[in-house]
Amino acid sequence: MVWVPFYNKIEPVLWGFPFFYWYQLLWVLISAVITALVYKKTKALPSGRKMGGAR
Repeated sequence: MVWVPFYNKIEPVLWGFPFFYWYQLLWVLISAVITALVYKKTKALPSGRKMGGAR
């Protein structure tokens, strides 16, 4: 995603969108899926800390 010349082109077109746009949108969706997977895998892990006030 950092090297813009890699995806700064029009072809191939997908559903009327140039490559430049749909490639970036694809990475937004992939990033959201990866973030959701990491969240689901880590939210069930015990943190070792108990909730509540200090005693």
